[in-house]
Amino acid sequence: MKAITRQWRNFVHSRKFAKIGKGCRFLGRDLTVEGHVELGDFVRVRDDVKLRASEGAKIVIGSRCLISWNVIIEAGELIEVHDMAGLAEYVRVRDGTHLIYGTDANWRYVPNYYTPVIIGEGAWVGSGAYVSKGVKVGKGAVIGVGSMVTKDVPDFEVWAGSPARFLRHRLHDLPEELQKLSEELISKYGIKQDRREF
Repeated sequence: MKAITRQWRNFVHSRKFAKIGKGCRFLGRDLTVEGHVELGDFVRVRDDVKLRASEGAKIVIGSRCLISWNVIIEAGELIEVHDMAGLAEYVRVRDGTHLIYGTDANWRYVPNYYTPVIIGEGAWVGSGAYVSKGVKVGKGAVIGVGSMVTKDVPDFEVWAGSPARFLRHRLHDLPEELQKLSEELISKYGIKQDRREF
C-alpha cells in the first residue's frame, strides 16, 4: 500500500508544476503550488509545503534539493534555489514586502515591491529561518536555526541570529576543536557518495 500511495502522490503532485525533472518525490499529502514553479531532477518535497509565484513571477528549484516540512516560498518576481540546496522545516523565503516608507497609508493599500532571492548551490537554510527580499545566500553557506537573513551571505560562510550575522567561515580559520572534530568524523565516516543520477 505504501508504494501505491507514494506513486499516486508523485503522479498528482507532479502535475502542479510548470516544469519538473526526473526522479522527484513528494513525501507528504499536502502540497500547494500556485503560478510558475519549476523543479530540477531528484528534488524531495515533504508535507505541507507552499510554493506560490504571482502572475509573471517564477520559483526555480534546482536538482537534488530538499524542501522540508512546512516550508513557504512566495515569489513576486523571482526566487531561485540552486542545486543541492536544502531548506529545513518552517523556512520562509519571500522576495517582496509592502511599501512602508514615504506614506502613512495602511499596509493593506500600499504597493508591494520585489527583489529576486538566490539560494546558492549546496547552501543549507536551518529550521525556522526567514530569507528576505534581495538576498543572495552563497554557495555552501549555512544559515542558523531561526535566523532572519536580510543581507547577502558569502560562499561557505555560517550566519545566524536575528538579524543574521557572520559567525565563521566553514573552511578557514576554524578553532582547533572544530578542526579536530571535522578530521575525526571524516576519518571515521568519510564523505557519502550520492547514488542518484545527476
